[in-house]
Amino acid sequence: MDSHFEEAKRLVAQMTVEEQALLLSGDGAWRTHAIPRLGVPSIAVSDGPHGLRKMVKGSIEGLPATCFPTAPALAATWDRDLIREVGAALGREAQAADAQIVLGPGINIKRSPLGGRNFEYFSEDPLLAGRLAAAYIEGVQSEGVGTSLKHFAVNSQETFRMSTSSDLDARTLHEIYLPAFEIAVREAQPWTVMSAYNLVNGIHASEHAELLTGILRQTWGFAGFVMSDWGGINDRVAAVAAGNNLEMPGSGAYNRAKIIDAVRAGRLSTEALAQSAAELVNIVLSASAARRPGAGFDPAAHHALARRVGAEAIVLLKNDDDVLPLRPGQKIALLGSFARLPRYQGAGSSQVNPIRLTNTFDELAALIGPGLLTYAPGCDEEGENGPELLDEARQAAQAADVAVVFAGLPDSYESEGKERASIDLPPGHLALIETAARVAARVVVVLVNGSTVAMPWLASVSGVLEAWLGGQAGGGAIADVLTGKVNPSGRLAETFPARIEDSPSYPEFPSRSGRAAYGEGVYVGYRHYDRRGLEPLFPFGFGLSYTKFAFTALRCDRLALNPDDGETVTLEATVKNVGGVAGKEVAQLYVHARTPAHPGPTRQLRAFAKIDLAPGEEKTVSFTLGRRDFACYDVDRGGWVVAPGLFDAQVGASSRDLPLMATLEVSARPVARTPSRRTLVQDFKPWPGLYAEFVRALGGGELLEPIDEARLAALGPQAARDIRKARASFLVFIDEMPAAKVPAFSEGRLSDARLDEILALAARGSSGLPADRR
Repeated sequence: MDSHFEEAKRLVAQMTVEEQALLLSGDGAWRTHAIPRLGVPSIAVSDGPHGLRKMVKGSIEGLPATCFPTAPALAATWDRDLIREVGAALGREAQAADAQIVLGPGINIKRSPLGGRNFEYFSEDPLLAGRLAAAYIEGVQSEGVGTSLKHFAVNSQETFRMSTSSDLDARTLHEIYLPAFEIAVREAQPWTVMSAYNLVNGIHASEHAELLTGILRQTWGFAGFVMSDWGGINDRVAAVAAGNNLEMPGSGAYNRAKIIDAVRAGRLSTEALAQSAAELVNIVLSASAARRPGAGFDPAAHHALARRVGAEAIVLLKNDDDVLPLRPGQKIALLGSFARLPRYQGAGSSQVNPIRLTNTFDELAALIGPGLLTYAPGCDEEGENGPELLDEARQAAQAADVAVVFAGLPDSYESEGKERASIDLPPGHLALIETAARVAARVVVVLVNGSTVAMPWLASVSGVLEAWLGGQAGGGAIADVLTGKVNPSGRLAETFPARIEDSPSYPEFPSRSGRAAYGEGVYVGYRHYDRRGLEPLFPFGFGLSYTKFAFTALRCDRLALNPDDGETVTLEATVKNVGGVAGKEVAQLYVHARTPAHPGPTRQLRAFAKIDLAPGEEKTVSFTLGRRDFACYDVDRGGWVVAPGLFDAQVGASSRDLPLMATLEVSARPVARTPSRRTLVQDFKPWPGLYAEFVRALGGGELLEPIDEARLAALGPQAARDIRKARASFLVFIDEMPAAKVPAFSEGRLSDARLDEILALAARGSSGLPADRR
């Protein structure tokens, strides 16, 4: 995107306050305001994380558009190049519909399996979500169409989503909930960012200056504009001052008048208003310049892309006795209404009006021939069934070589605006699986869902495919994988728990009190299961294939590095296809700190690569690790710090399958800590004289002197042990005391004024007190 910021500032300088305020509110639900006298155009925005939802006046449906697989499916591909292709296709469709900004991608972290909007988000892991979002953004914006990265930030629940505060500590915020946004902004520069509905630590996200200006713009270098979520503004004047440019949808003169009044009263500076308007106009001019009137796209090519992506997203979770792929000549029974009436996307603002729609029954019949295929719904779309439906399904399953049961989550089970009640499948789907398992020789379950489900029936079936919400071509994608036309290569981008009680935020999710306490801290997703020693149903990164892969070697270009000096390490892992068919594997690299400065996750994903291998072929994948890969967020210092020590770089096929390991010795520059009244007495030990003054003031002067061993020996063994124990206990008490408490506890022997002098000496790096003061 070419910058038009200087032109934008010139135009804004010619505007009245009223015109500047007009720009900061939408012209209705889907457009920005124009300023005709200055040639500032209006631009259009459109919903569309997985397909364009360009609304038509007088209709509740958008224009027909390609419905691609939803975000969890895209994430399961672990393929940035493929997601970039999807983004470019969305960009072409937006150009054809004359939409200048696509509202997406959504990259909020999946804190709980019950999150109502999990079907719109990529992952539980910030690095994976961020890298995939960056690829998506690059693809869309390569076609001259902007994106709106959402929802910034810590938007984890739908319950009371406009009024609940997400309350979390700084480390959790910076290590879990911000990095995906940071990666996407730094790597891909989305044209816009959408602020979230919720509050963050008591401050509305739409008026959170630290997030919108301090972090997003000043630290990460974001150069676009911030828009609110629809109805997400609380205090319009505070939002403008904090860095929120555009209110959506428009509120007419209501909030515009508040902005104008605030400027006239001096509560909002003219400079702040002009800056906000210029940031918006810069993107408006860029978007308008990139418009391609009369643009079109190839619907057939986009449908083919949707089918290819849908197949790449499917995760093979179980394949006992190689039940899949289906063999030629087998009689196949498709059970479940989703086989012919697919659920292919979620409900809410992301709902697309598809150009065409396929189902697995028709697509599979085209591949294997209709004579080998039977169908029985077993239950209706909402998962309800009766004796007749189940009896019909039982007969079909009994007569088949393989019964393929389609089960999952109906629309009513997961939707924007509400949380899921449980991770269970509908009772009718469970009954259908159980019925088939009792009579069929072999049973394969195809899951159609936007988020995690429980599988109490897992041991009774031979195969499981996680097909997600596969978009308009999902039926063909499933058929391709069932028949082996496509070798499944999807990998889970979220942990599947054995039961909801094992999940990180259970039972606190969702909060209904107005304050959502993120008590699990940094232990989200696989970080939680690893740290707690819990066995998930399926781990993060997991997925099987119709072939086998072996991780055979790991090499490093160095075994010691100092990331603080800009040093990096490059690791090369060799992966070989040791099976009989071509396939794709995802090599995943995790880093484990052996001696962390602060307790933290057992291991964390730091790099990944998807590779295509012919039978017998091996390839080498290369990963480079730098400072942030070894750092944790230090709350006291307010930044990222590397703690020296040993780090294990582990490579393999999932978070629980890491056969290759290299141990790296990581050093770091000493980090200066500015002491304060909160600093513990023990932290003054680098300044021995100052530390001694604290100890003496607290009555522990004797502890600074060597132990009189002869005296202790004369007292006897028991007395000696008691004295040693008492000394150690008193010293721990002193060491753990914050400096601010010393004046009172010492009865003024160390005064507040002297404490201030000590803090100043330590801040200057003094080695201690002058000789006559020691």
